Order: sequence, then C-alpha cells, then structure tokens
Amino acid sequence: MRKKSKYAHIDPEYLEKQKASLKRTYRKAVLFNEKELSAIDEYCKRFNVASRSALIRQATMERVLTALGETHPTLF
Repeated sequence: MRKKSKYAHIDPEYLEKQKASLKRTYRKAVLFNEKELSAIDEYCKRFNVASRSALIRQATMERVLTALGETHPTLF
C-alpha cells in the first residue's frame, strides 16, 4: 500500500515558489579561534550534529530574531 504525499493537494507551482524563496544565495564567512572551533566540534560530537553550518546558522538566526523581537520599535 502506497502512502499519500502530504503535499498532494497543494499546487505544485506554489511549492516551487516556496522552495525558491527559501534558497540560500548569500554567503558570509565567519572565523573562529581554536577554542571556539573545538567547542563547536565537541558539541557536534556529543549531540550527533551532522551539519555544522546548519547548527551555526540556526543559533545565529535564533539570536538575531530574539533580539529583534525584544527591541521592536515603539510609538511613544
């Protein structure tokens, strides 16, 4: 018995636009010292993280979005 795709009822054109909007096209370089890189490597080993770049991206974006949410502009 074949499972139905959870996207079977969604317009394929919409899915393609959604996928294109999430494509990462901008590159930024980050330099770490020996201790920082060692800590990242240890974390990845301990928690079985397969992608260091995904870990760094997620941690960075969580910090950025949290800070933006906390410092939203006020009218008065």
